[in-house]
Amino acid sequence: MSIEKMSVKAKELKGKGHSTREICQEMHLSQATVEWLLAKQASDNFTEGIPADVKVGWRTIGVSGTRVQAIAEIMADVILEEQENRQFDLDMVAGITNNGVPLATIISDILGLDFGMIRPSRGEGNETNYASNYAGLDGKHIVVVDDVVSSGSTATEVIDFIRKEGGIPVLATVLINKKADDVINEVPLRALIRARPVRE
Repeated sequence: MSIEKMSVKAKELKGKGHSTREICQEMHLSQATVEWLLAKQASDNFTEGIPADVKVGWRTIGVSGTRVQAIAEIMADVILEEQENRQFDLDMVAGITNNGVPLATIISDILGLDFGMIRPSRGEGNETNYASNYAGLDGKHIVVVDDVVSSGSTATEVIDFIRKEGGIPVLATVLINKKADDVINEVPLRALIRARPVRE
């Protein structure tokens, strides 16, 4: 998708009432990039001043239950590898809404663990919460699952929430990590793919 089309899409979502954070999650872009897209007007110098970011799309996987299952199996294998290497207990898999939930659901089934769903705040006036129809967090050793880490703000918020609710976050795992870090909010971070921009 071109920068011009991303700008149009960001403005379209903003016009529908989405917060900047929701646009970030929908478009898999950092907050700095979304803010730049919303402020920028198409011109001959449209790429001037663009923040370093990587646009991620994984629709080819997401449209097929078989493909999502295959990715979840790989993520479950990585979780078991980390558990063996780091020797942590594991009681629960918590998916971050929206895109982490399908992966976390399958991973919890593969590993025979409790499943939970955490909703990060979507902007001002909203707080992070979890869906009470699923497993509680208190006293559980939890792996956090999402699709993409961009700036890390959502994962950091979710990890803080888990701790506040009495849970013990032991690992965060994602399909794609756009950061250079292997730790997020003092929790190990493992990704199947690391994607970072390279600047001259």
